[in-house]
Amino acid sequence: MNNWRGAGWLLPASSFLIILLLWELVSRFSGWSSQVFPGPLRVLESIGEMLQDGTLLQHAAASLYRVTVGFYIAALLGIPLGILIGRVALAYRMLNPLIQFLRPISPLAWIPLAMLWFGIGDKPAIFLIFLASFFPIVVSTAVAVSAINPIYFQVAANFRLSRREVAFRVVIPAILPDVVTALRISVSIAWLVVVAAEMIAVQSGLGYLILDSRNALRMDYVMVGMIVIGLIGVLLDYVMKGLGRLESTAWARKSST
Repeated sequence: MNNWRGAGWLLPASSFLIILLLWELVSRFSGWSSQVFPGPLRVLESIGEMLQDGTLLQHAAASLYRVTVGFYIAALLGIPLGILIGRVALAYRMLNPLIQFLRPISPLAWIPLAMLWFGIGDKPAIFLIFLASFFPIVVSTAVAVSAINPIYFQVAANFRLSRREVAFRVVIPAILPDVVTALRISVSIAWLVVVAAEMIAVQSGLGYLILDSRNALRMDYVMVGMIVIGLIGVLLDYVMKGLGRLESTAWARKSST
């Protein structure tokens, strides 16, 4: 078991190598031309070309900017609203039906309205990312707050803690693991939505790169965009996991002092 743990990178690396081998075999023996199904070496050359002229970094930066802005707005509004809904019965009765009504609507269904309201550019994409992230964060936070053991609040009342102290010493430490999980899921959804939004509402970003490359019959550039999307998605998930561990450690230290 320890040997497997020490070589934990071997299994993921081997799976990627198998995929690359299958990709190369299909590109060579499927009968499709390199324009329809380029092989890994051709796509690697295209990555070098796009890195050299800077277009790949520009598109990736544009997508990351939109995801970051929309996601942070959703988190800043969604977490406090979720705490309010989970703690206050009146807020739950008033807002929960509305949230449950809006939540199943796909963010992509808002694209026509987003373009009508905000025009072409970053704003409609940011709005769609906000919608994609907001509802999972609100619902997960509200569920986590409602699941807190009532004994904790009784103890806080016995110690005559203020509302602010209850929020920072009881509520937030209790819901932090669930909220971090919700943030990880939400950022993944946001990353999916930005690619779709960029195919319609903007003229930059990885989604636009894929659509524009398809129109130009550059399937190698399409695959480059897909690979970068996957790599950035893995990186975002890794960053969220790291932030979750840091926040848990920080809150544990604060509550112990």
